[in-house]
Amino acid sequence: MSRTHDCTGDTDRATAIADAANAIRRGDLVVLPTDTVYGIAADAFSPNAVRRLLDAKGRGRDVPVPVLVGSWRTVNGLVESLPDTAKDLIAAFWPGPLTLVLRQGSGLTWDLGDTKGTVAVRMPLHPVAIELLTETGPLAVSSANKHGNPAPVTAGEAEAQLGPMVEVYLDGGASEDRTPSTILDLTGAEPRLLREGAIDRVRLGEVIGDLS
Repeated sequence: MSRTHDCTGDTDRATAIADAANAIRRGDLVVLPTDTVYGIAADAFSPNAVRRLLDAKGRGRDVPVPVLVGSWRTVNGLVESLPDTAKDLIAAFWPGPLTLVLRQGSGLTWDLGDTKGTVAVRMPLHPVAIELLTETGPLAVSSANKHGNPAPVTAGEAEAQLGPMVEVYLDGGASEDRTPSTILDLTGAEPRLLREGAIDRVRLGEVIGDLS
């Protein structure tokens, strides 16, 4: 049976985070609040857990799952290299709604879908998400909705779509903004904007110059 924890206060948050972290370690799924919409999370290093995440959403491997981290330092262990452009963007916008697509490290054994050797990584600006990520390490996280449905901005909306397929729901209150993160591909010779979301092209350009 699914469990829902109220994380809007500090009283029971430690218990909630511990329950969610244990669920992740068992290979179960957790719904958590982020600074954009609610996400469904799995252990990034467990192929079975990631497969359960994709099945819960009704989505195929052709749309790989992004990874959330609790610290920018974690990224160094996940990617082949961290270019200066990425360092500048991380300094300017993390934690926050900017997803960076980078070449994944050659020694990683995870399976996030058909990534073609890349990983989309982000550090969210939400205390509940950061506390969970601090306990678990990197998590594979996608929006907590059935494929094709609106992304949820409350834990209740997520539960209405995913129900008992998720072990633990962390309720951090309603998200303030349904705008998704901006996605920037840094795997080529020049940065490529894949999705203009919460951080617009102008703000990116102030850090790394005009985008083609």
